[in-house]
Amino acid sequence: MGLDVPAPDPPTLQADTDVQEYDDVSVAGERDYHRDELEDFLREGAWEESFDQWAEHTDLEEREFETALELDLFSEFDFFWDDFANRVGYHAPGIPEDWKVRDIHPDIDSWNAVSSINASLTELGQVVCDVLAENYVDWEAEFEAPDDLPDF
Repeated sequence: MGLDVPAPDPPTLQADTDVQEYDDVSVAGERDYHRDELEDFLREGAWEESFDQWAEHTDLEEREFETALELDLFSEFDFFWDDFANRVGYHAPGIPEDWKVRDIHPDIDSWNAVSSINASLTELGQVVCDVLAENYVDWEAEFEAPDDLPDF
């Protein structure tokens, strides 16, 4: 299906955000999340490259995309270096479960729309991580596993 829309501005990453506060993220080890470098990469083209890849294949409808834009959800992404796992991690924004009670947006009128937006943003987050890891990040994890870890 795909979307033919311009990429929104890349998110501004907050250096002081502790990723342990996210319900959907678990990071062990170092707290050097390399957000400054990752934000530079996003602004240098990683965000637009990732967005274009995602937009080409997403099932998100244009109306839902416009809703996500109006809610400023794209600016709420967070990306960080997870040294323990040697990967770029992310937290994707989303529409909360109590969307009906909070009357968040007039175009959000079903669980289907909420699920579509939330799932699509999660997919975009993963695409961004993949693009960053493959084409931009050139550092290695500093974490060294102890010698006595069992083999799996």
